[in-house]
Amino acid sequence: MPARAAILLFLLPLLGLGGCTRVGPDFQPPGEDWVKHWSTPALQQSSERGASPDLRQWWQVFNDPVLDQLISAADAHNSSLKIAGLRVLEARAQLAIARAGRFPQFQQASVDLLHVERRQYNGDNPQNSRFWQFSEGFDIGWELDFWGRFSRAIESSDASYFAAQANYEDVLVLLRAQVADSYFSLRTTEARLRVARDNTRQQQRSLDITRKLFNSGQTAELDLQQANAQYLGTLASIPSLEDQLHRTRNALAVLTGQAPGDLPQVTVNEELIPLVDRAVLQEVPANLLLRRPDVRAAELNVAAQSALIGVALSDLYPSLSLLGSIVWSANSLGGSSNTLEIVGGPSLRWNLFDHGQISNNVRVQDARLQQLIEVYRDTVRQAAREADDAANGLNRALERERILARAEVAAQRSLVLARAQYTEGFSDFQRVLDAQRALLELQDSYLISRSTAVSNLVALYKALGGGWYAAQPLLDQPTRKQMDNRTDWGGLLDTSADSQPVFPQPLKVNDDE
Repeated sequence: MPARAAILLFLLPLLGLGGCTRVGPDFQPPGEDWVKHWSTPALQQSSERGASPDLRQWWQVFNDPVLDQLISAADAHNSSLKIAGLRVLEARAQLAIARAGRFPQFQQASVDLLHVERRQYNGDNPQNSRFWQFSEGFDIGWELDFWGRFSRAIESSDASYFAAQANYEDVLVLLRAQVADSYFSLRTTEARLRVARDNTRQQQRSLDITRKLFNSGQTAELDLQQANAQYLGTLASIPSLEDQLHRTRNALAVLTGQAPGDLPQVTVNEELIPLVDRAVLQEVPANLLLRRPDVRAAELNVAAQSALIGVALSDLYPSLSLLGSIVWSANSLGGSSNTLEIVGGPSLRWNLFDHGQISNNVRVQDARLQQLIEVYRDTVRQAAREADDAANGLNRALERERILARAEVAAQRSLVLARAQYTEGFSDFQRVLDAQRALLELQDSYLISRSTAVSNLVALYKALGGGWYAAQPLLDQPTRKQMDNRTDWGGLLDTSADSQPVFPQPLKVNDDE
């Protein structure tokens, strides 16, 4: 009894210390001071505060049911989004592996049954025998988390899990922006194609009139050839626009998880794409910048790597394990008794002579941490650049659109006057050709300027992390059923009750700062 008491007095302090001492640096968010007060004149001009639409569903600002359907289809069927969701589940399984380190690392049960038959030959006193021997045992080894090796590994896996979630949200942001951009590009190409065909018909009528005049001797062949050249040049632009339309439609089909071809959701719409001159934001740009999924993923990667330094440092210190074994054995020999053996005790291991391997591994992990800190800082700067570029691009595109709208009206009036003067004989046919060419160029440029403005608005919402949230589960039912049939996932495929991130949230910036 005194011996048992001494063992307990020795082990209890160790059990109490296990997991309480954690070597290595604690995570420090790699914040950037300039972000706290960051804003630009372009952003202030191109955005306004408002409650609707929610930044998570920013595309509702266009009030386009077709766009809503396309984004819903992409959310449900896009392969890149599904892959990102599966990576979240992979990270969840990795976290479960790390959490298993809290429990005994070595557990082994064994059962042995031996049948022994002994025969002797050519001896003076032959002694033949037959018996069986049975034994069963259970061995256990539990390394105490004395220096925080396992708790740091769990901390790293936890951060990696939430980084995978942030990467999933980043795919959502990029996907929805790409769907919207492709949809409006499709509609712009359709409008440009209509303009090219309308101008082709007008130029063909001019060509027919010029041919009649030439045949009657009222005009020179030069006018006829110039009219024909301009008509054919405009006609040649149509196949290129049709090819661009076909490619954009196929790209949009793949984004929404459909086979290339016709898009049943996209109906004929001859109206111009809508112009929205401002992005509606619920928070100041600095907050939204830090809320961007790729920025949060970069910060969580720093947290994961910071914990790995502690895992590497723990190898410099001795590891203490508790070992135990229970063995019961029996046999059929007469006069022998069954035995029960219970063995237990601590085991200390310390790699004293590693020739610098452990210390250099710590340096490797620290260098990787510093790399990820720089990656985070660069990600924040790139995010700010994208937001400012998109805001400035929106402002300039809207300015150009207003100028081109006035120029198109002037070009239409110029064509009417040139035709009238040519018919009355006050000017040559070159005036008509120049007016037709100018009108086509301005109409096409006007449509492109509207598309550029919308594209920059989409890019601004994307740069501020808009569209990061989806209420749908990570896996659709067919995929979940397929994976459940193939592998026992336990409860890891259930994403209905995800826990909230345990790491610090991005710095909030007050509006009055």
